[in-house]
Amino acid sequence: MDTRAADRSAGPVLAGRFRGDIEGLRGLALALVLVGHAGVAALPAAFVAVDVFFVISGFLITGLLVDEIRRTGRVRIVDFYVRRAKRLLPAASVVLVASLLLTYLFLPPIRWSETARDALASAAYAMNWRLVEQSTDYLRSEEAPSILQHYWSLAVEEQFYLVWPLLLLAVARYVTRRTSARTGTRRPLPRSRPGRHRRPFLGDRTAPWLLAAFAVVGVPSLAWSIHLSQSEPARAYLVTTTRMWELALGGALAILSGHLTRLPRSAAITLGWAGMATVALAAMLIRPETAAYPGHLALLPTLGAVAIIAAGPSAGRHGPALLLNRRPTRAVGAVSYSWYLWHWPLLVVAEARWGPLGTTAGLAMILCSAVPAVLTYHLVENPFRYARISRARVLRMGLVATGMTVIAGIGLHLAVRPPPSPGPAELAGAVPGAPPGDGRTGAPVDRFARITPDPLGARDDLPDVYRDDCVTQAQDASLRSCTYGDRDSAVEVAVAGDSHAAHWVPALQAIATERGWRLVTYIKTTCSFLKAPITVAGRSDPSCTEWNSRLRRALTGERRPRLLIVSSVTQIPLVDGSTPPPGSATADAQTVALSETWSEVTAAGLPLVVIRDTPSFTVDMAECVSAHRERLTACAQPRERALAWGVPQERAAAAVPDARLADLNAVICPTERCPAVIGGLLVYRDAHHLTATYARSLAPQLHERLRQLVSPRLP
Repeated sequence: MDTRAADRSAGPVLAGRFRGDIEGLRGLALALVLVGHAGVAALPAAFVAVDVFFVISGFLITGLLVDEIRRTGRVRIVDFYVRRAKRLLPAASVVLVASLLLTYLFLPPIRWSETARDALASAAYAMNWRLVEQSTDYLRSEEAPSILQHYWSLAVEEQFYLVWPLLLLAVARYVTRRTSARTGTRRPLPRSRPGRHRRPFLGDRTAPWLLAAFAVVGVPSLAWSIHLSQSEPARAYLVTTTRMWELALGGALAILSGHLTRLPRSAAITLGWAGMATVALAAMLIRPETAAYPGHLALLPTLGAVAIIAAGPSAGRHGPALLLNRRPTRAVGAVSYSWYLWHWPLLVVAEARWGPLGTTAGLAMILCSAVPAVLTYHLVENPFRYARISRARVLRMGLVATGMTVIAGIGLHLAVRPPPSPGPAELAGAVPGAPPGDGRTGAPVDRFARITPDPLGARDDLPDVYRDDCVTQAQDASLRSCTYGDRDSAVEVAVAGDSHAAHWVPALQAIATERGWRLVTYIKTTCSFLKAPITVAGRSDPSCTEWNSRLRRALTGERRPRLLIVSSVTQIPLVDGSTPPPGSATADAQTVALSETWSEVTAAGLPLVVIRDTPSFTVDMAECVSAHRERLTACAQPRERALAWGVPQERAAAAVPDARLADLNAVICPTERCPAVIGGLLVYRDAHHLTATYARSLAPQLHERLRQLVSPRLP
């Protein structure tokens, strides 16, 4: 066998022959990834290419393992991992270190610490689990994507290959012992000769047991993928357990690879082109905003990839190889690993420097990323892959490569340290001689001597409800509450809503402490205070509907508060079971849903104050401030657009006579362009949440407005 060809990414090889069509399929899958990340609208589900990569990987790696089992009756595990290290570590480590350098040079300092942690997770091939943790953390879910986000798929593969070879080795040992017990001798299993099937299928003693290994891994993983994709789609997309079946599916095909040449040519040609069509249709028709992915939908690209690979030997040049086994396609496939590693960091850097990229600019950056990809392929990837070096040297190489990443990551983490938090006296002097919203301090300016909280620590400047575990999370309908202020007070004020209600809690805490209120919080992430069912990211959220129902019963029961304060982003309600079209129809549906909810509450005799929603931007304001400390006016955003989301609340309040609207945006965005910093105080911790520090500074204005609206109910 041509060992050099066999090791081509653990080699697109069948029966000792290089499979150019599989190399080309890699190129096609990479092209889908690249154009998808460039924002080509015609391919909204270009991410299905990752599923194709998983099938290819499972086919090739399992093919090598099965070939070894059939020849020797065992798997040399150490040699397997040595080959993986030579293949993956050098290029991955080079791009990791380069990405950390790009972060230091071009990304805002607020991202440095998290990127350093991402690098450590990527070096340990655990990036997917780090992203899972962030995707389920609402406070982190809207941050800019990591420059190393794409390492998640590499992590999934390597975690799978920690288990798969060991399972196949167990099968090999079992079959060897079983054969020895029958024959009375201990010898390697005979190798079946692909293409010459003198024996029936079961004559290959290993195949049924190897397919059983596929079933043990693949079937539960697919079932779990279908279940989790429905209940927690963000988590399901990234976790290893929902993806193992895709790699195992490629492995099952490798187990049967000796039979691929038996396909009739006409059937193979039809099968191959049907597979190509299936992958293309999946990329064009699956809608990421509503799809429960991977789940059963991932069967489309994975079975399509299986069909393409299976058809290759018999279909020949009349099958998909007509497109895939061409020099340009194979050339892209050859550098696909390095190009995949490089394209995403350059896209992230470009967006950080120049703002959101259009499709043309995105494609231009993709083409630019080919330069370092080709250099890495020729100068790093291939030399290490084909080097004849001992296991010990490979181990040392792996330690050095990982150590470089760890040292660079720690260095980047240590390079950024927010200054110590100011004391109460310093905070009191942060807005000299004027309330935060006064025009003298509310107009955008370029710099302040000190910004509080420092933008590097803005993500952690949170209301106490998060630290006190008082927030009901997604998919949970239980009522969680916390009490602040005077717990024995007869004056109970309840605050309810989503994270935009939570960011008012510091101001309400200050009022409750000063005025002797008993403040009770009811907060649920991404859940408006609405009677109607809502959609979140294009999906209905029954947990929000149930939570709202329980909350309204609690608030209007025997122990009702003296005042209910609500605030939230107005989510999109379902109308007759479907999402209204965008534009005025959505705004009208929001207005109606708010009016109905507030009318029910006030009709029950519960005084209601609605705090109008605060500004919402397309720019992460804390990140912008961290990047433009000497030119803060670059972060100021148009007021009218930032306040547009609160218009349905204004209209609903006008339609419900007993609902009172408290609008504090005059002290949050007092001019035509909303500043990110007012009087030395950082207003926002992200694109639409107030920092706890700034919210606390608004306590006097909020208390005065509440007294105007509901006096004499409140002290």
